[in-house]
Amino acid sequence: MAATPEMRASDGDRDRVAAALREHVAEGRLTVDEFNERLESVYQSRTYGELAKLTSDLPEIDLHTLPAAVKPQAEPPAQSGRKQTATRAAWSSWVGTNAVLWVIWLMSWVGSGHPTYPWPLWVTLMWGIPLAVGTAFGTGPGRGRERRR
Repeated sequence: MAATPEMRASDGDRDRVAAALREHVAEGRLTVDEFNERLESVYQSRTYGELAKLTSDLPEIDLHTLPAAVKPQAEPPAQSGRKQTATRAAWSSWVGTNAVLWVIWLMSWVGSGHPTYPWPLWVTLMWGIPLAVGTAFGTGPGRGRERRR
């Protein structure tokens, strides 16, 4: 059955028109104010005819040929620098703390005259492994959830 202007539109139909309007804004055919007015009217529309009036002065857009995803922009240098600084700070803390612990262990070994259990190994591994994995896979310090704006 062919759609006539008097037929009632579905939520999906309204969503498709709204998506087309967003594309027209992105291409510069509509201003943000015009888009907001038309978008409000889209969701108040009941029929195909009412939806068609909202896009009658705009060219057809095939929503199936649009790019599937927008390519992510390269992160700004300042943000990249913050991540590198956070990673360097985490590794510096790890190295400094482990140096102190291993010196304490070495002094206790020398002071007692016989080898003692290398207990700093636990701190070195339990802190170092997650830090290394996070740095290698990009989930380390400064690479967690980004703040939403």
